[in-house]
Amino acid sequence: MKSATTKLSLLASVALFALPAMADIKIGVTLSTTGPAASLGIPEKNTFEMMPDEIGGEPVEYIILDDASDTTAARHNVEKLISEDNVDVVIGSTTSPNSLAMIEVVAENATPMISLGAAAVIVTPQDEQKSWVFKTPYNDGIIARTIANHMADTGKTRVGVIAFNDAYGESWVAEFNGAVEEAGIEIVVDERYNRTDTSVTAQTLKIMAQDPDAVLVIGSGTPAVLPQATLRERGYEGEIYQTSGVINDDFLRVGADAVEGTFLPAGPVIVYDELPEDHPAHAPAKEYAEAYEAAFGEGSLSTFGGNAWDAMLIVKTAVPGALEVAEPGTPEFRAALRDQIAAIENLPTTHGPMTMTTENHNGYSPDAPVIITITDNDWSYAGN
Repeated sequence: MKSATTKLSLLASVALFALPAMADIKIGVTLSTTGPAASLGIPEKNTFEMMPDEIGGEPVEYIILDDASDTTAARHNVEKLISEDNVDVVIGSTTSPNSLAMIEVVAENATPMISLGAAAVIVTPQDEQKSWVFKTPYNDGIIARTIANHMADTGKTRVGVIAFNDAYGESWVAEFNGAVEEAGIEIVVDERYNRTDTSVTAQTLKIMAQDPDAVLVIGSGTPAVLPQATLRERGYEGEIYQTSGVINDDFLRVGADAVEGTFLPAGPVIVYDELPEDHPAHAPAKEYAEAYEAAFGEGSLSTFGGNAWDAMLIVKTAVPGALEVAEPGTPEFRAALRDQIAAIENLPTTHGPMTMTTENHNGYSPDAPVIITITDNDWSYAGN
């Protein structure tokens, strides 16, 4: 006769076979929490501390790595996340060059990726590789047109540009060229600089020699302060625009008086408290902003953290449908997750409603960004 203990062990074994445990949903994250883009990556990392432990009734494991703002490290991180950790989805990286370096890896391994980089070339044009890639920051074409329209509305006809000498800068310049042409504005000078440069005096003198009505600095994080500060030191009195890549407290801190009066396009999250309550981004932006500042202090809100939050809103929306198809940890689940993301309709996010399609892996309408300005070293709503 079998002992009671043996019977219990057999019953337990049968129960385990009859009711297999669902694998954890694994989310791999690579962010630039050190290096030149750290002022963007840190609020993104902070935001992951607020993420849910469970999605669709299943436990979630987050594996977060730092790529030090380096493209090679970003690619290495995503290779590790996929080959060693068997993640179901990748979120990141913080910057466009890093995100571009990751696309080949996620596509070869059929793993969906949600980039936090801004360049439109991350998701356009759609092809076999980029069918696995989505992004939460606005495509730069949308915000380039927001800037160009504001310039035109305020009487600017001759503008200058100084941009990062990398994929982000080149993509942005291409989009801005099209936007200003539509708006009837001429670019009279176009300069480049590197993220790690400590002087842009030569470029600044060339810009000022053309006496443009306004200058657009195409950069991100604190490295975007240098051209603007140099222009002001040299006596440039025209208006200066920046991209949404600078919306963090470190830019305000480093820029100080030199960045007062700057105009830039933004996601509504950064000025949510100045928006009308019926604005489509007001409710999700308020929820995120209040939670973030409760966790990390008043005034700590960053649009980049909002990008990470929106990435998780996408995952939370897509996971239940994918779970109906397959278990986490399988190729079938990853494929289903990709398909569910591509089918998202009218998802409320901190940056406005998002509707994905097989051809549009960003999903925002052209009127989603708002124009903000810097007043008394803080962000202020300036209109659509």
